[in-house]
Amino acid sequence: MILPQYDGHCGWYEVLDKVSAFPPVQSNMRVDTVVIGGGFVGCAAARRLAENRPDERVLLIEALKIGQGASGRNSGFVIDQPHKRDLESSDNDLKRKLVTLNRQAIDYLEAQIERYDIDCQWSHAGKYQAAVGPRGEKYLRHYEQLLKGFGENYETLSQQRMQAIFGTDYYSAAIFTPGGTLMQPAALMRGLADNMPDNVQIAENTPVTEISRTDSGFVLRTEQACVKCRQLILGTNIFTAELGFMRDRILPVMTFASMTEPLSDAQMQRFGGELDWGITPADHAGTTLRMTQDRRIIVRNSYRYAHDYNTPQDLLPDLRRRHRVAFDARYPQLGDVDFEYTWGGASSLSGNFETYFGEIEQGIYLSCCDQSVGAARGTISGMMLADMACGKRTDMLRNMMEVSGAPSKLPPRPLLRIGVPMRMAMARYASRSEV
Repeated sequence: MILPQYDGHCGWYEVLDKVSAFPPVQSNMRVDTVVIGGGFVGCAAARRLAENRPDERVLLIEALKIGQGASGRNSGFVIDQPHKRDLESSDNDLKRKLVTLNRQAIDYLEAQIERYDIDCQWSHAGKYQAAVGPRGEKYLRHYEQLLKGFGENYETLSQQRMQAIFGTDYYSAAIFTPGGTLMQPAALMRGLADNMPDNVQIAENTPVTEISRTDSGFVLRTEQACVKCRQLILGTNIFTAELGFMRDRILPVMTFASMTEPLSDAQMQRFGGELDWGITPADHAGTTLRMTQDRRIIVRNSYRYAHDYNTPQDLLPDLRRRHRVAFDARYPQLGDVDFEYTWGGASSLSGNFETYFGEIEQGIYLSCCDQSVGAARGTISGMMLADMACGKRTDMLRNMMEVSGAPSKLPPRPLLRIGVPMRMAMARYASRSEV
């Protein structure tokens, strides 16, 4: 069984000033509901369960420290729009439901951030999508038509405006959409964990190695103890298959990012742009770029089929060099700015781009195959899994069921290990001008 491992390289987590401690499960116990996985799905599910059933005990189990896994490794976007493939759907009702759910997730997160004064660089900064050359511009024009057809607000940027914001003339075109937010993901996850309701117990560094069913519910085995419960909610991302679910449905894909040291005053002057923005590439195989509120630039590109689930450390030097090439192309004036961290973060995809949400077995609720838009999707999924587990039927849950699908069966793993890297290499070559 492959278990999550922390590599010590996630920049978002490593720059945190302090991290609270939640002890692992060390003795046998019984609770009402166990939530496995302390990411966006798990934290939202645990909180919502506690809100729905304040007199019941909820145990949130995380194999690592909260913020070290996939939810603390993304580029810090909480996107309100449908995924680009969903945006291409002709079903405007479906797209409206997706937007509504994503914005309800943003509102839910923001309410907690404000209530508990969580310091996570939360910002209504929106999102930019940008092109480097003709290939990207073609994708960007298509994106603009999709936004226009769906009635979403957007703004096209002039060359002067792009340079004023991004501090570079590297981009040839960009579109701004105002609805999304930016944040520091590891800081957000730690803030959510530190402010759970009183009836939620958190156990970190507690990987679950086995789940078995009993007449009254389930028994979970960890390295040191057994936990009995009546219901289970799984927010286990690509590790879901290791627990015996969706084994031939989840395609684990890892993307990689590098984070600079904070820019000095002199470097900021040479940079010449603004703080607090994020660019996603018009060509999906291009480069994501972030400038944080604390003067760090993040470059994300390069993909890998994560058949072994964790980040191979011997790949990081080459990935950092790729990020350096993309950084230098955009900021030749910042050659003295060093990368401080390089890391990988995993997403669970499906072969037909469908997400899974629902009761996968009696008493076991699951959300997976987030299609690389996990912050909003994970949050609303966790909330709605908790409502479903509590028998609470709402319009939000109904909408969630209607926008979710059935991930297709994937080819055998030996074929995936050959075919997926080949396809990624072809996409990387086709998109080389946009990186």
